[in-house]
Amino acid sequence: MSELSERMRADWDRRAKEDAKYYAGFGRRGQSDEEFFATAALVIHSNLERELKWIAAGKDKAGLKALEIGCGPGRLMLPMSRHFGEIHGVDISEEMVRLAREKLAGIPHAFIHRTNGTDLAGFTDETFDFVYSYAVFQHIPSREVVFGYLQEARRVLKEGGLLRCQFNGLPATVAHYDTWNGARIAAQQILDFCRDNDFQLLALEGVSTQYMWVTARKRPIGWSKQRAARQPEQSANILRITSTQSSEPVLPCNGRFASLSLWVEDLPEQCDLLGLKASIAEAHQYVSYIGPPSPEGWQQVNVALSSPISTGLASVRLWWLGEPLSQEALIRVVPPGPMVPRVVSVCDGVNLLAGTRISSGYIKVTVEEMDDIRDFAASVGGKPIENIDSFCVDPLPPRYEINLHMPPDLPPGPHLLEIQLGRRKLPPIVIELV
Repeated sequence: MSELSERMRADWDRRAKEDAKYYAGFGRRGQSDEEFFATAALVIHSNLERELKWIAAGKDKAGLKALEIGCGPGRLMLPMSRHFGEIHGVDISEEMVRLAREKLAGIPHAFIHRTNGTDLAGFTDETFDFVYSYAVFQHIPSREVVFGYLQEARRVLKEGGLLRCQFNGLPATVAHYDTWNGARIAAQQILDFCRDNDFQLLALEGVSTQYMWVTARKRPIGWSKQRAARQPEQSANILRITSTQSSEPVLPCNGRFASLSLWVEDLPEQCDLLGLKASIAEAHQYVSYIGPPSPEGWQQVNVALSSPISTGLASVRLWWLGEPLSQEALIRVVPPGPMVPRVVSVCDGVNLLAGTRISSGYIKVTVEEMDDIRDFAASVGGKPIENIDSFCVDPLPPRYEINLHMPPDLPPGPHLLEIQLGRRKLPPIVIELV
């Protein structure tokens, strides 16, 4: 792995020296510190802080230790440091490490280390309560290295400690990857890894997207093999069922909003996504998330429809290792709303935070709910755009990102971007070429 490590180090040192904030946060070139660190808020709130309840309940944060794999210039470590008595970050790039130490100099319990890019050899076993990583594994070109990091994360976690990390779960489309477009990781590979390495899998979200998130808790060696022999000590009680997107007690029979949240009391402590299943209208569906226990003792369990069901009242039930775990509850299943093709966002193709000020020569358009992306057409300043690249970033809405290569010879200033989605012609959008 030494050749790969040196290539990753050289590439990320070069990127860090060119524009570390851009390559770490991919917002836009030349960000200020204030703007750059502000971009961490959504990642922290939506994807990291909520999972801390697994390890922090009833504990003094001064005794908790965390590790970030691929900390870059410290964008996430800075706000995450408030939750721990000690926080460490590792990065393969010497320049990223230098910048992170500079930005975190005022936080005495934050420590930055340069790593070889393949392991966590600088840390002893059972050191951390929480290990996390975001927008890092998606840049590693080797699945072997990625899963080596996961094995290392298990080693340095305390028993009961939590791993929360993000992968590129898009389907594999190329034979070779580089240090920017890294290896793709399939959901089944995560399931197999957790089963083989005694991880209790608590969340597997965003399957088949670039932002697939995983939460797993370290269990004793042999825990996975013993799981099949353990039956729940009590039955779970479904207190309430709502749509995952709202508090309404209804479920569309298919489509992007066809998922529900079960609010469950007395969920057995050993339950995870490898053994817990849900049935809706007697058809088994996909459990994607088990939330931490609330002070009152209930937990949130999210279930996504993996196959359409009929409308009307439907029974819902939880199963553990093929055996009924809960009583039956009822949910009203309704027809989904119609698909409405629409533009979600328009921005510069490189400087994403620049909005509709286009300086790179590319426009990035995000659209949803198109039956056929080949129906997309666009023009700028009355000139049709011939060079269009698109790919599906989420198959469920479905959502596509489309990169438009600007027509040549357009002068700077305002222009109308006109978009047609099949027979639907959308209102023109004003962009500014700079």
